[in-house]
Amino acid sequence: MWIFFAFLSAMLLGVYDVFKKISLKDNAVIPVLLLNTFFCSCIFLPLVVLSATGHIDRDSLLYIPRIEDPVIHLYIILKSAIVLASWICAYYGLKHLPITIASPINATRPILALLGAIFVFGEQLNGWQWAGVIVSIMAFGLISMSGRKEGISPKHSIWMWLVMAGTLIGAVSGLYDKFLVGDPANGQGLFGIWHNRGFNKMIIQSWYNFYQVLMMGIVCLLLWAPRKHRRKHPFQWRWQIPCISIFLSIADFCYFYALSQPDALISIISLVRRSGVIVGFIAGWLFFKEKNIKSKALDLLFVVIAMVLLWLGSR
Repeated sequence: MWIFFAFLSAMLLGVYDVFKKISLKDNAVIPVLLLNTFFCSCIFLPLVVLSATGHIDRDSLLYIPRIEDPVIHLYIILKSAIVLASWICAYYGLKHLPITIASPINATRPILALLGAIFVFGEQLNGWQWAGVIVSIMAFGLISMSGRKEGISPKHSIWMWLVMAGTLIGAVSGLYDKFLVGDPANGQGLFGIWHNRGFNKMIIQSWYNFYQVLMMGIVCLLLWAPRKHRRKHPFQWRWQIPCISIFLSIADFCYFYALSQPDALISIISLVRRSGVIVGFIAGWLFFKEKNIKSKALDLLFVVIAMVLLWLGSR
């Protein structure tokens, strides 16, 4: 069941990337990111209140328990800081790069997560899963290299460096998620020093959004607002901005649900989650009219093959 929710999360993330690209075009990045965190918090705040007042049953998937141990807040604050650092880098990169380039670069995140999953959590893959991993690495590498045909390379583009930095930090975030919500019974790492905490997934997803609003509010006030009139792109409201939050929240819900299952593998979930690049690829072709679509289509086929192999190995 966890593999199904991982795939569902991937498709929702693909739609999220499309709305993000539309919202960021010729627009100010920091206010868009602030509104994203604000709307995400607005989605979860009623659930916190309804859970506290007993209107949502404890057995419901939407139930958010009270935080009994204050130390949990420290774990969540760190989670918020990691995610925001990844988002800031990724948002700026996506604003200035074609989605058919930025999304595949971000899709290489599972390779880093795979290394962490093996060495930190001691995860083991079967033959089908290893085949999927190898094909995924080949596919993501080929798609990323396609950017050179459009004159985009890390040597001359700070935006590619930002997307790669966001990808690296995002991989760290994925490993930290496994540590936070993973089953403690299966949580001893390769060296016996890492133990999953087994925190409630809804607590993590809701409260890390609340802390993100506070952090982004500070960033906006101190770094963006003082110079907003001198910036090239002023902030413009667009109806697609709240759609970013809606699709991200649902995608994260599916992701945390998959990750909390006892037999879930963070290495596989991270790979599957990046298959949402297919949605961004189609949008880049149909809506954004981006270049070299035919040459990228063959590379994308490898992504589909890899996802099928991962599904076969995770049934």
